[in-house]
Amino acid sequence: MKIQLREVDIHNFDEVINLPLLPHQENYLASNAYSLAQSKYDTYYRPRAIYADDQLTGFLMYKTMDDENRPREYAIHRFMIDHRQQGRGIGRQALHLALQEIRQDLQAERITICYFPENPVAKDFYASFGFVETGVDEEGEMNAEIVLSAALEE
Repeated sequence: MKIQLREVDIHNFDEVINLPLLPHQENYLASNAYSLAQSKYDTYYRPRAIYADDQLTGFLMYKTMDDENRPREYAIHRFMIDHRQQGRGIGRQALHLALQEIRQDLQAERITICYFPENPVAKDFYASFGFVETGVDEEGEMNAEIVLSAALEE
């Protein structure tokens, strides 16, 4: 199975908006429509459509933290896989691709992600990529980060 991250554009916009989650998963994630609108008004966001063998299967969005005076940091703000495609390794490969894309910025020092502490699947999944929990924020979400080795070498 070939996994790709692609730009969200006029050709896949409607499909990305309509990607379904299971009802209990909707509490963990902002809608794709909201995320895409956000990306049009905040140029630091990078929305990506996730494809498996040319079939749209998910959505991911990250941003640079330049607007918060943290120019060497990135944050993954959205990540979802169509519930009908979950459990096939698509999410694992897609997150790997996103992390590779972020690491192309050779100045990047940190990648953060957050999730609800009551979501143990997310905790284990992100930990398997090297994300280390740093604490719960004011919104009740667990923050986790990867400190990139390039930052440690300076």
